[in-house]
Amino acid sequence: MGCGGELAGLISLFFSRHQGGQILRVSTALSCLLGLPLRVQKIRAGRSTPGLRPQHLSGLEMIRDLCDGQLEGAEIGSTEITFTPEKIKGGVHTADTKTAGSVCLLMQVSMPCVLFAACPSELRLKGGTNAEMAPQIDYTAMVFKPIVEKFGFTFNCDIKMRGYYPKGGGEVIVRMSPVKQLSPINLTDRGCVTKIYGRAFVAGVLPFKVAKDMAAAAVRCIRKEIRDLYVNIQPVQEPKDQAFGNGNGIIIIAETSTGCLFAGSSLGKRGVNADKVGIEAAEMLLANLRHGGAVDEYLQDQLIIFMALASGISRIKTGPVTLHTQTAIHFAEQLAKAKFTVKKSEDEEDASKDAYIIECQGIGMTNPNL
Repeated sequence: MGCGGELAGLISLFFSRHQGGQILRVSTALSCLLGLPLRVQKIRAGRSTPGLRPQHLSGLEMIRDLCDGQLEGAEIGSTEITFTPEKIKGGVHTADTKTAGSVCLLMQVSMPCVLFAACPSELRLKGGTNAEMAPQIDYTAMVFKPIVEKFGFTFNCDIKMRGYYPKGGGEVIVRMSPVKQLSPINLTDRGCVTKIYGRAFVAGVLPFKVAKDMAAAAVRCIRKEIRDLYVNIQPVQEPKDQAFGNGNGIIIIAETSTGCLFAGSSLGKRGVNADKVGIEAAEMLLANLRHGGAVDEYLQDQLIIFMALASGISRIKTGPVTLHTQTAIHFAEQLAKAKFTVKKSEDEEDASKDAYIIECQGIGMTNPNL
Protein backbone atom coordinates (compact mmCIF):
# COMPACT_ATOMS: atom_id res chain seq x y z
CA MET A 1 0.00 0.00 0.00
CA GLY A 2 2.00 2.96 -1.22
CA CYS A 3 0.58 6.36 -1.92
CA GLY A 4 -2.29 7.31 -4.13
CA GLY A 5 -5.63 5.89 -5.05
CA GLU A 6 -5.16 2.29 -3.97
CA LEU A 7 -4.62 3.33 -0.36
CA ALA A 8 -7.40 5.86 -0.44
CA GLY A 9 -9.86 3.29 -1.68
CA LEU A 10 -8.88 0.88 1.01
CA ILE A 11 -9.12 3.35 3.84
CA SER A 12 -12.45 4.75 2.74
CA LEU A 13 -13.87 1.22 2.70
CA PHE A 14 -13.06 0.84 6.36
CA PHE A 15 -14.64 4.00 7.61
CA SER A 16 -17.55 3.00 9.80
CA ARG A 17 -19.85 5.19 11.86
CA HIS A 18 -17.91 4.44 15.03
CA GLN A 19 -14.30 4.65 14.02
CA GLY A 20 -13.68 7.70 11.88
CA GLY A 21 -11.29 9.36 14.29
CA GLN A 22 -9.38 6.20 15.11
CA ILE A 23 -8.66 5.34 11.47
CA LEU A 24 -7.30 8.85 10.99
CA ARG A 25 -5.10 8.61 14.09
CA VAL A 26 -3.58 5.21 13.25
CA SER A 27 -3.08 5.87 9.54
CA THR A 28 -1.60 9.38 9.87
CA ALA A 29 0.77 8.32 12.68
CA LEU A 30 2.02 5.39 10.57
CA SER A 31 2.21 7.59 7.48
CA CYS A 32 4.36 10.09 9.42
CA LEU A 33 6.61 7.36 10.88
CA LEU A 34 7.10 5.45 7.64
CA GLY A 35 7.24 8.39 5.25
CA LEU A 36 4.21 7.16 3.30
CA PRO A 37 2.05 9.75 1.51
CA LEU A 38 -1.57 9.19 2.40
CA ARG A 39 -4.99 10.04 1.06
CA VAL A 40 -8.04 9.40 3.22
CA GLN A 41 -11.56 9.64 1.77
CA LYS A 42 -15.12 9.44 3.06
CA ILE A 43 -14.04 10.60 6.51
CA ARG A 44 -16.90 9.93 8.97
CA ALA A 45 -19.21 9.89 5.96
CA GLY A 46 -22.04 8.10 7.78
CA ARG A 47 -22.22 10.48 10.76
CA SER A 48 -24.88 13.11 11.39
CA THR A 49 -22.03 15.66 11.23
CA PRO A 50 -19.78 14.11 8.55
CA GLY A 51 -16.16 14.99 7.97
CA LEU A 52 -13.44 16.28 10.27
CA ARG A 53 -14.36 17.63 13.71
CA PRO A 54 -12.15 20.11 15.61
CA GLN A 55 -10.31 17.40 17.56
CA HIS A 56 -9.46 15.45 14.36
CA LEU A 57 -8.25 18.62 12.67
CA SER A 58 -5.98 19.64 15.56
CA GLY A 59 -4.48 16.11 15.61
CA LEU A 60 -3.79 16.22 11.86
CA GLU A 61 -2.25 19.69 12.07
CA MET A 62 -0.05 18.56 14.93
CA ILE A 63 1.30 15.59 12.96
CA ARG A 64 1.89 17.88 9.96
CA ASP A 65 3.88 20.29 12.18
CA LEU A 66 5.85 17.47 13.86
CA CYS A 67 7.33 16.48 10.52
CA ASP A 68 7.05 19.67 8.41
CA GLY A 69 4.65 17.73 6.19
CA GLN A 70 2.03 18.94 3.75
CA LEU A 71 -1.65 18.58 4.52
CA GLU A 72 -4.42 19.29 2.00
CA GLY A 73 -8.18 19.35 2.55
CA ALA A 74 -7.83 19.81 6.31
CA GLU A 75 -10.77 21.88 7.46
CA ILE A 76 -13.83 21.31 9.64
CA GLY A 77 -16.36 19.16 7.75
CA SER A 78 -13.88 17.98 5.10
CA THR A 79 -14.37 14.32 4.12
CA GLU A 80 -11.05 13.92 2.29
CA ILE A 81 -7.46 14.79 3.23
CA THR A 82 -4.07 14.24 1.62
CA PHE A 83 -0.98 14.11 3.80
CA THR A 84 2.67 14.07 2.67
CA PRO A 85 5.10 13.56 5.57
CA GLU A 86 8.70 14.75 5.87
CA LYS A 87 11.37 14.18 8.56
CA ILE A 88 10.11 14.02 12.17
CA LYS A 89 11.66 16.68 14.35
CA GLY A 90 11.39 17.26 18.09
CA GLY A 91 10.91 20.56 19.90
CA VAL A 92 7.80 22.25 21.28
CA HIS A 93 4.46 21.69 19.56
CA THR A 94 0.98 22.89 20.53
CA ALA A 95 -2.36 21.38 19.57
CA ASP A 96 -5.60 23.02 20.70
CA THR A 97 -8.98 21.48 19.91
CA LYS A 98 -10.65 24.75 21.13
CA THR A 99 -13.46 22.43 22.31
CA ALA A 100 -13.80 19.60 24.83
CA GLY A 101 -12.15 17.33 22.24
CA SER A 102 -9.90 14.86 24.04
CA VAL A 103 -6.25 15.72 24.74
CA CYS A 104 -5.67 11.98 25.24
CA LEU A 105 -6.59 11.27 21.62
CA LEU A 106 -4.12 14.00 20.54
CA MET A 107 -1.51 12.17 22.61
CA GLN A 108 -2.40 8.84 20.95
CA VAL A 109 -1.66 10.14 17.47
CA SER A 110 1.49 12.13 18.29
CA MET A 111 3.34 9.96 20.83
CA PRO A 112 4.52 7.15 18.48
CA CYS A 113 5.83 9.81 16.08
CA VAL A 114 7.91 11.83 18.54
CA LEU A 115 9.58 8.63 19.80
CA PHE A 116 11.38 8.61 16.45
CA ALA A 117 12.13 12.34 16.32
CA ALA A 118 15.58 13.90 16.06
CA CYS A 119 15.54 15.45 19.56
CA PRO A 120 13.34 15.65 22.72
CA SER A 121 9.77 16.89 22.34
CA GLU A 122 7.33 18.89 24.41
CA LEU A 123 3.69 18.54 23.37
CA ARG A 124 1.27 21.16 24.73
CA LEU A 125 -2.17 19.62 24.32
CA LYS A 126 -5.31 21.67 24.95
CA GLY A 127 -8.96 20.59 25.11
CA GLY A 128 -10.89 18.15 27.28
CA THR A 129 -8.93 16.13 29.84
CA ASN A 130 -11.96 14.13 30.96
CA ALA A 131 -14.12 13.69 27.87
CA GLU A 132 -16.75 11.20 26.74
CA MET A 133 -15.81 8.54 24.15
CA ALA A 134 -12.08 8.84 24.97
CA PRO A 135 -9.70 7.78 27.74
CA GLN A 136 -9.72 10.14 30.74
CA ILE A 137 -6.36 11.79 31.48
CA ASP A 138 -6.33 9.83 34.75
CA TYR A 139 -6.47 6.59 32.73
CA THR A 140 -3.60 7.78 30.55
CA ALA A 141 -1.48 8.65 33.60
CA MET A 142 -2.41 5.68 35.83
CA VAL A 143 -2.82 2.78 33.36
CA PHE A 144 -1.52 3.60 29.86
CA LYS A 145 1.73 5.27 31.01
CA PRO A 146 3.19 2.50 33.22
CA ILE A 147 2.25 -0.21 30.71
CA VAL A 148 3.38 1.50 27.49
CA GLU A 149 6.72 2.37 29.13
CA LYS A 150 7.47 -1.38 29.09
CA PHE A 151 8.33 -0.84 25.40
CA GLY A 152 11.50 0.91 26.63
CA PHE A 153 10.77 4.64 26.82
CA THR A 154 9.51 7.07 29.44
CA PHE A 155 7.41 10.20 29.25
CA ASN A 156 6.27 12.89 31.63
CA CYS A 157 2.60 13.87 31.68
CA ASP A 158 1.96 17.17 33.50
CA ILE A 159 -1.74 18.04 34.00
CA LYS A 160 -1.74 21.85 34.10
CA MET A 161 -5.50 22.37 33.91
CA ARG A 162 -8.43 19.98 33.76
CA GLY A 163 -11.17 20.71 31.23
CA TYR A 164 -14.65 19.19 30.91
CA TYR A 165 -17.50 18.98 28.44
CA PRO A 166 -18.76 21.22 26.83
CA LYS A 167 -16.12 23.94 27.22
CA GLY A 168 -12.83 22.06 27.36
CA GLY A 169 -10.13 24.47 28.47
CA GLY A 170 -7.81 21.79 29.82
CA GLU A 171 -4.07 21.65 29.22
CA VAL A 172 -1.61 18.77 29.50
CA ILE A 173 2.12 18.99 28.75
CA VAL A 174 3.82 15.78 27.60
CA ARG A 175 7.62 15.63 27.52
CA MET A 176 9.57 12.75 26.03
CA SER A 177 12.92 11.90 24.51
CA PRO A 178 13.38 9.88 21.31
CA VAL A 179 14.51 6.24 21.34
CA LYS A 180 16.70 4.23 18.97
CA GLN A 181 14.27 1.29 18.94
CA LEU A 182 11.31 -0.10 20.91
CA SER A 183 11.57 -3.36 22.85
CA PRO A 184 8.85 -6.03 22.53
CA ILE A 185 6.51 -6.67 25.46
CA ASN A 186 4.92 -9.78 26.95
CA LEU A 187 1.72 -9.12 28.87
CA THR A 188 0.19 -12.56 29.19
CA ASP A 189 0.55 -13.40 32.89
CA ARG A 190 -2.36 -11.79 34.66
CA GLY A 191 -1.47 -12.69 38.25
CA CYS A 192 -4.02 -12.03 41.00
CA VAL A 193 -5.53 -8.70 42.03
CA THR A 194 -3.58 -7.24 44.97
CA LYS A 195 -5.07 -3.76 45.30
CA ILE A 196 -7.95 -1.62 44.13
CA TYR A 197 -7.79 2.16 44.34
CA GLY A 198 -9.05 5.25 42.56
CA ARG A 199 -10.28 8.80 42.65
CA ALA A 200 -13.78 10.26 42.50
CA PHE A 201 -13.60 13.94 41.60
CA VAL A 202 -15.82 17.02 41.46
CA ALA A 203 -14.84 20.34 39.89
CA GLY A 204 -16.39 23.78 39.71
CA VAL A 205 -19.70 24.36 41.45
CA LEU A 206 -20.52 20.71 42.14
CA PRO A 207 -20.72 19.80 45.85
CA PHE A 208 -18.05 17.57 47.44
CA LYS A 209 -20.84 15.22 48.55
CA VAL A 210 -21.15 14.08 44.90
CA ALA A 211 -17.55 12.78 44.97
CA LYS A 212 -18.16 10.96 48.25
CA ASP A 213 -21.39 9.41 46.92
CA MET A 214 -19.72 8.18 43.71
CA ALA A 215 -16.89 6.60 45.71
CA ALA A 216 -19.21 4.94 48.24
CA ALA A 217 -21.50 3.48 45.55
CA ALA A 218 -18.49 2.11 43.64
CA VAL A 219 -17.04 0.48 46.77
CA ARG A 220 -20.40 -1.16 47.60
CA CYS A 221 -20.65 -2.54 44.07
CA ILE A 222 -17.10 -3.98 44.08
CA ARG A 223 -17.59 -5.46 47.56
CA LYS A 224 -20.36 -7.72 46.26
CA GLU A 225 -17.83 -9.52 44.06
CA ILE A 226 -14.44 -8.93 45.74
CA ARG A 227 -14.73 -9.19 49.50
CA ASP A 228 -11.17 -9.76 50.69
CA LEU A 229 -9.48 -6.55 49.43
CA TYR A 230 -9.57 -3.02 50.83
CA VAL A 231 -10.95 -0.69 48.16
CA ASN A 232 -9.42 2.77 48.49
CA ILE A 233 -11.28 5.35 46.35
CA GLN A 234 -10.41 8.92 47.36
CA PRO A 235 -13.06 11.64 46.95
CA VAL A 236 -11.35 14.75 45.50
CA GLN A 237 -12.42 18.38 45.10
CA GLU A 238 -10.36 19.66 42.15
CA PRO A 239 -8.66 22.98 43.06
CA LYS A 240 -10.27 26.00 41.38
CA ASP A 241 -6.98 27.03 39.75
CA GLN A 242 -6.47 23.56 38.22
CA ALA A 243 -9.89 22.87 36.70
CA PHE A 244 -11.84 24.82 34.10
CA GLY A 245 -15.63 24.50 34.23
CA ASN A 246 -17.81 22.01 36.08
CA GLY A 247 -17.40 18.25 35.98
CA ASN A 248 -17.47 15.06 37.97
CA GLY A 249 -16.28 11.53 37.39
CA ILE A 250 -14.51 8.52 38.81
CA ILE A 251 -11.71 6.14 37.86
CA ILE A 252 -10.97 2.87 39.67
CA ILE A 253 -7.79 0.84 39.10
CA ALA A 254 -7.12 -2.80 39.94
CA GLU A 255 -3.43 -3.76 40.19
CA THR A 256 -2.21 -7.36 40.05
CA SER A 257 0.74 -9.29 41.47
CA THR A 258 2.44 -9.24 38.05
CA GLY A 259 2.01 -5.49 37.51
CA CYS A 260 -1.05 -5.65 35.23
CA LEU A 261 -3.44 -2.72 35.51
CA PHE A 262 -7.19 -2.63 34.78
CA ALA A 263 -9.59 0.27 35.02
CA GLY A 264 -13.23 1.24 35.09
CA SER A 265 -14.28 4.85 34.74
CA SER A 266 -17.34 7.00 34.29
CA LEU A 267 -18.16 10.68 33.87
CA GLY A 268 -21.10 12.47 35.44
CA LYS A 269 -23.80 13.99 33.26
CA ARG A 270 -26.54 16.43 34.06
CA GLY A 271 -29.48 14.63 35.66
CA VAL A 272 -27.55 11.40 36.40
CA ASN A 273 -27.21 10.73 40.12
CA ALA A 274 -23.80 10.18 41.69
CA ASP A 275 -24.49 6.58 42.74
CA LYS A 276 -25.15 5.59 39.14
CA VAL A 277 -21.83 7.11 37.98
CA GLY A 278 -19.92 5.21 40.67
CA ILE A 279 -21.67 1.91 39.93
CA GLU A 280 -21.04 2.24 36.18
CA ALA A 281 -17.27 2.59 36.76
CA ALA A 282 -17.25 -0.33 39.23
CA GLU A 283 -19.14 -2.59 36.83
CA MET A 284 -16.76 -1.70 34.00
CA LEU A 285 -13.79 -2.64 36.19
CA LEU A 286 -15.38 -5.92 37.27
CA ALA A 287 -16.18 -6.82 33.64
CA ASN A 288 -12.52 -6.22 32.75
CA LEU A 289 -11.41 -8.50 35.59
CA ARG A 290 -13.74 -11.36 34.59
CA HIS A 291 -12.39 -12.02 31.08
CA GLY A 292 -9.00 -13.32 32.17
CA GLY A 293 -6.94 -10.99 29.97
CA ALA A 294 -3.83 -9.13 31.16
CA VAL A 295 -4.92 -5.78 29.67
CA ASP A 296 -8.31 -4.10 29.81
CA GLU A 297 -10.55 -3.37 26.84
CA TYR A 298 -9.32 0.24 26.49
CA LEU A 299 -5.62 -0.53 26.55
CA GLN A 300 -5.56 -3.28 23.91
CA ASP A 301 -5.98 -1.05 20.85
CA GLN A 302 -3.59 1.61 22.19
CA LEU A 303 -0.73 -0.93 22.34
CA ILE A 304 -1.07 -2.16 18.73
CA ILE A 305 0.97 0.58 17.03
CA PHE A 306 3.84 0.16 19.54
CA MET A 307 3.80 -3.65 19.06
CA ALA A 308 3.98 -3.09 15.30
CA LEU A 309 6.99 -0.75 15.58
CA ALA A 310 8.94 -2.75 18.19
CA SER A 311 11.69 -5.22 17.36
CA GLY A 312 10.91 -8.87 18.03
CA ILE A 313 7.71 -10.60 19.10
CA SER A 314 5.21 -8.92 21.42
CA ARG A 315 2.33 -10.80 23.04
CA ILE A 316 -0.64 -9.53 25.00
CA LYS A 317 -3.54 -11.45 26.49
CA THR A 318 -6.87 -9.64 26.16
CA GLY A 319 -10.54 -10.18 26.71
CA PRO A 320 -12.82 -9.99 23.64
CA VAL A 321 -10.95 -8.20 20.84
CA THR A 322 -12.58 -4.81 20.23
CA LEU A 323 -13.44 -3.25 16.89
CA HIS A 324 -10.87 -0.50 17.62
CA THR A 325 -8.19 -3.17 18.08
CA GLN A 326 -9.16 -4.98 14.87
CA THR A 327 -8.94 -1.66 13.01
CA ALA A 328 -5.53 -0.80 14.50
CA ILE A 329 -4.20 -4.26 13.56
CA HIS A 330 -5.54 -3.94 10.01
CA PHE A 331 -3.71 -0.65 9.38
CA ALA A 332 -0.54 -1.75 11.17
CA GLU A 333 -0.44 -4.77 8.83
CA GLN A 334 -1.32 -2.85 5.68
CA LEU A 335 0.88 0.21 6.23
CA ALA A 336 3.75 -1.00 8.43
CA LYS A 337 3.78 -4.62 7.18
CA ALA A 338 3.83 -5.92 10.78
CA LYS A 339 2.53 -9.50 11.21
CA PHE A 340 -0.24 -10.11 13.73
CA THR A 341 -2.02 -13.26 14.87
CA VAL A 342 -5.07 -13.34 17.15
CA LYS A 343 -5.91 -16.67 18.80
CA LYS A 344 -8.17 -17.86 21.57
CA SER A 345 -6.10 -18.40 24.73
CA GLU A 346 -5.30 -22.07 25.29
CA ASP A 347 -4.49 -21.75 29.01
CA GLU A 348 -6.54 -24.18 31.07
CA GLU A 349 -7.79 -21.50 33.46
CA ASP A 350 -9.09 -19.53 30.44
CA ALA A 351 -11.17 -22.42 29.09
CA SER A 352 -14.41 -20.92 30.40
CA LYS A 353 -13.36 -17.31 29.64
CA ASP A 354 -13.33 -15.11 26.57
CA ALA A 355 -9.54 -14.56 26.49
CA TYR A 356 -7.32 -14.07 23.43
CA ILE A 357 -3.59 -13.84 22.69
CA ILE A 358 -2.58 -11.08 20.26
CA GLU A 359 0.92 -11.72 18.94
CA CYS A 360 2.90 -9.40 16.72
CA GLN A 361 6.19 -9.73 14.84
CA GLY A 362 7.21 -6.07 14.94
CA ILE A 363 9.07 -4.33 12.14
CA GLY A 364 11.95 -3.24 14.42
CA MET A 365 11.77 0.40 13.35
CA THR A 366 14.99 2.25 14.11
CA ASN A 367 15.34 5.98 14.64
CA PRO A 368 17.45 7.31 11.73
CA ASN A 369 18.34 10.40 13.79
CA LEU A 370 20.09 8.57 16.65
